[in-house]
Amino acid sequence: MQRSDAFERLLWSIALPGFGQLLNQRFLKGLLLVVLEFVINVQARLNLVIVASFQGDMTKAVDATDYQWLMFYPCLYLFAIWDAYKDAGGGDGVKFASLPFVFSAYIGTIGVIYSSTFRIGGALLGPVFLPILGLVVGALVGQALKRVLVKMM
Repeated sequence: MQRSDAFERLLWSIALPGFGQLLNQRFLKGLLLVVLEFVINVQARLNLVIVASFQGDMTKAVDATDYQWLMFYPCLYLFAIWDAYKDAGGGDGVKFASLPFVFSAYIGTIGVIYSSTFRIGGALLGPVFLPILGLVVGALVGQALKRVLVKMM
């Protein structure tokens, strides 16, 4: 596959975990990821949390969240993105190409854990925006670590 195919699979996986796998014709894996995304989304009440967060009602978002379920989401999300990208040929020949995805999952999960109490400038970021910030920080940390490790090899 071409590099543009890998990027397309990555974007579809961002839209909904499992879609990239379906495009890669990994139907069982794709359907499993779609089902897992749906179950975790419903159990964590993620759609209600997203709506409350975007409306600026962080107290409502925190109260609506089932953290035991939401903690699974960053890992599922980033795994689905990485897997679809990798299966489409993304990252071929690049050492440590998974590190930005892995660190995004780790730090995004830490963002979920602290999202009910962590404040920046007195503002509660809540269970949507703090994990998203964690995903970005994780990707940057993973990319930096990947560069260091590649130079060391």
